[in-house]
Amino acid sequence: MNTYIFLTFILMLSIFLGFELIHKVPATLHTPLMSASNAISGITVVGALTLAGQSSDPTLATILGSLAVGFASINVFGGYIVTDRMLSMFKKKGSQK
Repeated sequence: MNTYIFLTFILMLSIFLGFELIHKVPATLHTPLMSASNAISGITVVGALTLAGQSSDPTLATILGSLAVGFASINVFGGYIVTDRMLSMFKKKGSQK
């Protein structure tokens, strides 16, 4: 029980810290920050695939791993789409195809 309280505290602290960090980022640094978060989500995909392959509790691990892979993949691909659209705003009008 004590472990769950500790993990809940870590989760709440990371949510608060993440919100504070993202909230203070100026608009000019948003695109590099998106690229960095996409790289972190790629690491999450690898970790989720590892979790899905564990044999301690195959059903629960497979379900949680599959959900984590799905959500992290949505974050990675969506982040790249948003980053590409933001970078396309800085291109000259004549060079677009």
